[in-house]
Amino acid sequence: MTYCVGLMLNKGLVFMSDTRTNAGVDNISTFCKMTTWEVPGERSITLMSAGNLATTQAVVSMLEERAKTVEERNPSILEAPSMFQAARMVGDMLKEIIADNAESGQRADSAFNATLLLGGQIGDGEPRLFLIYPEGNFIEASDETPFLQIGETKYGKPILVRAYDPDMSFEDAIKLMLVSFDSTIKANLSVAPPLDVHVYETDSLKNGRMFRIEGDDPYYQTVSGSWGDALKSAFDHLPDFELPDA
Repeated sequence: MTYCVGLMLNKGLVFMSDTRTNAGVDNISTFCKMTTWEVPGERSITLMSAGNLATTQAVVSMLEERAKTVEERNPSILEAPSMFQAARMVGDMLKEIIADNAESGQRADSAFNATLLLGGQIGDGEPRLFLIYPEGNFIEASDETPFLQIGETKYGKPILVRAYDPDMSFEDAIKLMLVSFDSTIKANLSVAPPLDVHVYETDSLKNGRMFRIEGDDPYYQTVSGSWGDALKSAFDHLPDFELPDA
């Protein structure tokens, strides 16, 4: 399992993904789940993945391969005229790869499934963020749904819902996402640091600041400990419950 979040702000987009992959409790490894493409001055695109590792690797490898060559029948993600068309391209590719594997490999339910988050900006278009399903269809983030998650989503969602503000700074957005990830990491062993981050600024049309937050990072440890203390303090200040009379 994994956990990835894409967050839309008035200032731009923030992406964060964990790096844990596992095929059982005794087979755990680290793998980057975030891939970026850019043509400075023209586009910046970020892809994050969750699900079957072989499937997501195949999608990324095919996108990378097509980005190196120019073929009319196999357009590149670097040639897509809009983020919507890029999402369609990636969705079709994901659907095709899953179908090919299902026909030739094992037939266990959802054996080759994967979900993807695709976001960025192309040309004069607005920054956009999409969640792409195994079937190849997708949904788009909006003012009503300003963030999208894939993987182990349930533990980290409440803090995003309660504290998100479209006007928040990139720094506050990362702090919010770290709390969301920490809640997920505490609740599920299949999600773990290091955490990969990409901050994209609207209309920059180039990859922004990209960095990795390790599990022993002092700021991450401070956020984790302080959030736990704050929750305990908030709980202690709630009014006492009184049992009804027998």
